[in-house]
Amino acid sequence: MSNNSEKIESRKKRTRRVRFRISGNSERRRLTVFRSNRNIFAQIVDDDAGVTLAQASTLDKGFRRQANQPFNKDVAREVGKRIAARALALNISKVVFDRGPYLYHGKVKALADGAREAGLEF
Repeated sequence: MSNNSEKIESRKKRTRRVRFRISGNSERRRLTVFRSNRNIFAQIVDDDAGVTLAQASTLDKGFRRQANQPFNKDVAREVGKRIAARALALNISKVVFDRGPYLYHGKVKALADGAREAGLEF
């Protein structure tokens, strides 16, 4: 097995471990996070119906960054505020935070803090 496929398998294993304990329902939707080296994505997911209700990312049309602007915690916090605003517009105020395979640290924590500041309840 190559080194890259071992990394992918480890990541999938961590994701399954977190998702086993966390699932959304009709009262609390799931706020899931995907982080790449250049962008961060957040989605509100209805697990009962299997659909995405709202999403926000650094690639949103109104959220264009300059080419030289780094992807840092401040940018992640703004994405958290955007997903919270979109969730509140859909009358979703309580969510379960799904960090996926990422540690609750740095940019993932900044996104969660931004969502809390904007009114989402974890």
